[in-house]
Formats: sequence, structure tokens, C-alpha cells
Amino acid sequence: MNVVSSLRAVVAGCILLGAAAAQQKLAGPASNDADFICPMDKDVREKQPGTCPRCGMKLIPGIPDSSEYPVYLKLSPRAPRPDKPVGMTFRVEDPKTHATVRKYEIVHEKLFHLFLVSDDLSYFAHEHPTPRPDGTFVFDAKLPQAGPYRVVADFYPAGGTPQMNISTMYVAGQAVPKKPLAADLRAQTGGNLKVSISTEPPQPLAGFKTLMFFQLEPADGGAFELEPYIGAWGHMLAVSEDLVDFIHTHPFIADGGPKVQFNMIFPREGIYRVWVQFQSKGQVNTVAFNVPVKELR
Repeated sequence: MNVVSSLRAVVAGCILLGAAAAQQKLAGPASNDADFICPMDKDVREKQPGTCPRCGMKLIPGIPDSSEYPVYLKLSPRAPRPDKPVGMTFRVEDPKTHATVRKYEIVHEKLFHLFLVSDDLSYFAHEHPTPRPDGTFVFDAKLPQAGPYRVVADFYPAGGTPQMNISTMYVAGQAVPKKPLAADLRAQTGGNLKVSISTEPPQPLAGFKTLMFFQLEPADGGAFELEPYIGAWGHMLAVSEDLVDFIHTHPFIADGGPKVQFNMIFPREGIYRVWVQFQSKGQVNTVAFNVPVKELR
């Protein structure tokens, strides 16, 4: 199998520094008398059962013990080539029984979210593998260039906690040399939306909350229309330049209007490639910004 191990130590750090830890920091100290918690947005706490007002997940009575669920990836062919089909089969293992996990919670209308990111951060895909009766998930990909790709599996096993598992696969051939990322906050145009970004503070600082505001407008000058995309007003994946930190998150404030706010805590100094996705008039717009993050000195 032409797949590197799942980088478990890195993944644990990503999860800690990503959605879970970030949302806890954003909210500040939580009340100890809250009984029901959102498993995705842990700052959302209620005294009564219900659903999370931010992501729509069912609130649960407390958080189960956090355990990492290993993911095994099989490729067919084992040495994929650029622009050629490759079958990807994912098997998730219960860490206690070592059996294949067969039950999952639905997260944003899907059982399994898959992100594919090239080593030079030029390629990005957000996909949803198909479940099979044996508990595995399958997806057919076609990757554009040779070299390593990060494979990010995002899922929520029933009885466990939300997982983000990161592995590396290789596409055979001569890889394109990587170039250092440069900060780029210019407005970008997707399929039918123009997307502008601003942040507060203007210079994001590692370890501190950054408010990220996205202003949306029709690319053709027509009427504005924003639709939910797989259960949210938008999706974001932020990746550090060295491909160590991955953070998958959703809007903190959004109401279908042209201004969408994400809240983020970038864990380290450096440049982060930030992909955001918004749907308008049935078309998914995917745009990316290179956000510079500094240490507080």
C-alpha cells in the first residue's frame, strides 16, 4: 500500500489546536452546570437537549472519552499516476475492539468528509466518499500532478468523538518543486461569487482569536443569493504552509447575507492557506487566501 502512516501524533495536535481547542478558547471559560454540549462546537452548551444553533449537530449529555480511531487507506492502483483514476477505500477501526466501524453520526448531511491537498497547496478538493455495506467508504479520485498529497478524513463514529485523521499518499512521477507561500489577501472570484477577506486584528496573531470576515457579491453583478452548502452557510479548511496544522471549521456568524464571519485561532506563526466554500444559485464557489500569522512579541 503506497500510503504513509496516519501521522497520529500530528493529528492529535491538529485536533487539539483545531476545532475543539479553538472553539473552547473562543468561548472563554464554560459554565460547569451546562448539561448538553455540541460535539463539534464545544463552546455551545445548553441545559436542555436540542441541536446546535451553529452547526445543527444534536447536543449530547457531556463528551465521551476522546479516543483516536485509526483509518486505513487502500489505493487501486497502488502507485497512482497524474490525471489517472485511482480508487480510494477507507476503513475506520474501533480502537477498543479493532473491528471495522459501521455506525456514524451525520455531520453536515454526510457521514464522511474527505479533503485532498497537494504538497505545494495548489490543489484542494472537498469530497464525500460513498459508504459500503462492509463499513468501508470508497471514492474515485483523479489527481492532477505527481508528488505527495495530504488525505484528511473527517468523520464522527457513533459512541466516539469527531475525528480528523491525516495521512499521506503519493502520486508517481516527478513532483513539482515547492515554492514558499506569499501572503495574498486579494479578493478572489469563484464560480459565480467574488469573495473579499478582512480580519480583526488586521494582523492575525498565533494563539489568539482572529475574526475572519468574508464579503460576498455576485461575480456577474446580478442579484445576490447564498444557499446552505452541505448543512452550513460556508466551510473552511485552513492548512499551515508546512502541512502540519489542519483546521476544518464553519461560520461563527452567518444568516444568508453577504457577510460571513468565521472565528479562528491559528496555532503557530507562518502563512496559512485558507480555502473557503460558499454556494450560490446551485454552484459551489471555492476560493483560497494566504493568511500571514505572526507571533506576539
